[in-house]
Amino acid sequence: MKCPKCLQENRDGGQFCRQCGAEIPREKSGIRTALIALAALIFMGLGIGLMTIFSVRSPGPPLSAAVRSETIYPPQTDVVHVGVAYGTEKKDWFTWAVNEFAKTPEARGVQIDLIPMGSLEAAQAIVHGNQSIQVWSPASALYKRVFLRDWAVSHPEQNPIESEQQLALTPMVFVIWQQRYEEFAKHYQQVNFRNIAAAMNEPGGWNNIANKPDWGFFKFSHTHPNRSNSGLVSLVLMAYDYHATHRALSTSQITDTAFQQWLVSTEKNQVGAASGLIDSTGTLMNAMVQRGWSTYDCVMVYESNAVDRLRQANGRWGPLRVVYPAYNFWNDHPFYVLNVPWSSTTQRKAAAAFCRFLLTEPAQHEAMIHGFRPANLDVATNGPDSPFVQFADVGLQAAVPGVFCEPPDAEVIESLLLGWQRSQAGN
Repeated sequence: MKCPKCLQENRDGGQFCRQCGAEIPREKSGIRTALIALAALIFMGLGIGLMTIFSVRSPGPPLSAAVRSETIYPPQTDVVHVGVAYGTEKKDWFTWAVNEFAKTPEARGVQIDLIPMGSLEAAQAIVHGNQSIQVWSPASALYKRVFLRDWAVSHPEQNPIESEQQLALTPMVFVIWQQRYEEFAKHYQQVNFRNIAAAMNEPGGWNNIANKPDWGFFKFSHTHPNRSNSGLVSLVLMAYDYHATHRALSTSQITDTAFQQWLVSTEKNQVGAASGLIDSTGTLMNAMVQRGWSTYDCVMVYESNAVDRLRQANGRWGPLRVVYPAYNFWNDHPFYVLNVPWSSTTQRKAAAAFCRFLLTEPAQHEAMIHGFRPANLDVATNGPDSPFVQFADVGLQAAVPGVFCEPPDAEVIESLLLGWQRSQAGN
């Protein structure tokens, strides 16, 4: 570099000029180095860009189908939805079962959609083409004949039920507050429909029954017979009780003038007869526990509903009493896998898998905890953990007493419902 004073070239890189001794300024090597590095990077970038262009344009082996699928179109897992229309008495059990079933290999890619509906309401929804339902699980098979007949009107060539399986058994019970039960039993000796009808028709109510004017009138209810299985079963048991028989209930017995008069006088005095009966058995039992004897003295519900609410009632209004009617009915909780136009083969297979899970010992034991009598015979009902043993002091029994009635024909059921509608006409 030249000396700024004598302009002589100094090639040894020293700090001072060898000729005149003047200081020679240093070269700004950092900037020079940076410029050189930047030039190198630009050059390399141009090279890589050219290589990329030529590699894209040049022919090469195509991507395999598997690579293309994973890279461009990720596989999507299709979820099979199975809509289960079920009676609300099974809500707690079915909710548990859906969560547990989801953990099993059979549930992979399956989603069970619970649709709480009254048993009769669900049947009519299927008849009218509700495409969200692939399974019908009513409280009993009582309405099955009516359902099949109504379905055949528009689908004469098709059986809408592909398979059916009994899930559990539940009898009907009267549930009455213990204090009311003691006074009722003193006066009438037995809790049955005839005596309940007499109590509801007492002009002075509890004052005439037990000298308890503060208790008001005797208050009884069952669910809506046109929408709920337990309401329809209540009508059937009323007819069997009235005619003192347990089989072959006939249309002539339903249309009998004396029976119709008794039915009308009984039904018009129910709690909710004027405002509308409750559609769901579970809701009715909950309402009794929530509102106490100010609204209900006695209701007819499934045994399972009573089991689920006995402890809660005792913590609110006092103990309840469970009474089995002399003429009773087994609610068999069928699981109908539907063969309907909107139900696919995949949905029916998934529904069958859920049904199999419901019959396993763990699921059946869970059902018993909620008051259902297991269909799986390997699950005992008289063990120390059985509610039928634990609540024996309030009337529950492992061996159900009474006579069990057979389901009537579709024509008899329709006559009963028509007679019940007449009882509501004046309300």
